[in-house]
Amino acid sequence: MELRNNYLENEPVETIYFGGGTPSQLSHSDFEKIFTTLNKEYDIQNCGEITIEANPDDLTPEYINKLTTLPFNRISIGMQTFNDKLLRLLNRRHTANQAIRAVEECRKAGFRNISIDLMYGLPGETLKDWVADLETAISLNPEHISAYHLIYEEGTPLYKMLQKQQITEVNEELSVSFFSLMIERLTQAGYQHYEISNFCKPDMYSRHNSSYWTGKKYLGCGPSAHSFNGESRQWNVSSLEQYLEGIECGAPCFEVEPLDTVTRYNDFVITSLRTMWGLPLAHLKEEFGEELLQYCLGNAKNYLESGKLEIKDNTLFLTKEGIFISDGIMSDLLWVEEE
Repeated sequence: MELRNNYLENEPVETIYFGGGTPSQLSHSDFEKIFTTLNKEYDIQNCGEITIEANPDDLTPEYINKLTTLPFNRISIGMQTFNDKLLRLLNRRHTANQAIRAVEECRKAGFRNISIDLMYGLPGETLKDWVADLETAISLNPEHISAYHLIYEEGTPLYKMLQKQQITEVNEELSVSFFSLMIERLTQAGYQHYEISNFCKPDMYSRHNSSYWTGKKYLGCGPSAHSFNGESRQWNVSSLEQYLEGIECGAPCFEVEPLDTVTRYNDFVITSLRTMWGLPLAHLKEEFGEELLQYCLGNAKNYLESGKLEIKDNTLFLTKEGIFISDGIMSDLLWVEEE
C-alpha cells in the first residue's frame, strides 16, 4: 500500500473492500496494522463504505465483537446455500445453522449493512431447494443479496467430478428457471434488482462493486488484485512467492494493459448495461464519439423493437425480458475488429 500510494493521484478513497481470499482469517492486530497504513498513506476521512468478506464459520461472537472495534461498517458473508448436503458437495466448512447464526450474531453486534452471497445451479439442486434457500435468505432480512450461477472452473474439485461424470451440470432450461425465480421472489420481498446478480434494500447497493460498473478508478493490493486508473488496467502476479519478492525489492510485479478507445467503449457497454442505472447515451457520445454511438444504437435496433432493450431519459436499459439474454445483447453491442 505504501509502494502504490500514488496510483490514485491523491483522490479521496470512497470505499474499501477486504475480500477475494478469506480476510476473516486475519487477526485483530493484522487489521489494525492495515488500517494504520491506510490512514497514513491515503485520504480515507470520508470513506463511506468499508466491507469485509467473511466465512460463516469464522464469525464467532468473539470475532464479530473484535470486528466492531474496527472501521468496518459492512459485512459480506459467503453462505452459498442453506442446504447441508449441497454445502458438503461444495466442500464448505460451515453448516446451514452456522450460516444463519452468523447473520444473527452480526446483527446483535450492531452491523446494519449485511450482505449474503448465494449460489445456484448446483449439481442435483432442484427448484424446491432453490426456493428454500431464497426463503431462508429473505427471512434473515439482509440489506444486500448477491446470487451467482455455479461455474465449473478448470482444476477445481467440482470440475474434476464433472469430468469423471460423478455429477451432472444443470440444463439451460433449469438455469433460466432458477434465475427467473430469484428475480420474482426477491423483488416481491422488496429488494431492488440493481445489477444482474445483485439485489438490495432501497439505496443499500454495494458502493464498492458499483464503482467497477460505473467506471471509477480503483486500486487493488494483493496477489492477482486488479487496478484501474481510467487509462489502463493493471493486475498483480498470482504467485504469492513472486508477489512477496516484488514487494521486498520495492518493485511490485504486475502486468499492464493500456486501454484504447474501442476497449474502453466495450468495457463501458458491459459494465453499465448490466445495472439499473443503464447506459447513458450522452456520456457514450461525449466519451467515445458519434461513430460508436451510432454503432451502438444500430446494433441495439432489433432489441429495441423486440422489447429487450428500451431508451428512457436518453439512457439505454435492459428490460425484464432482456435480462434473460443479457450476455447475448451486450455481446452484439460490442465493437469487434474485422479480421
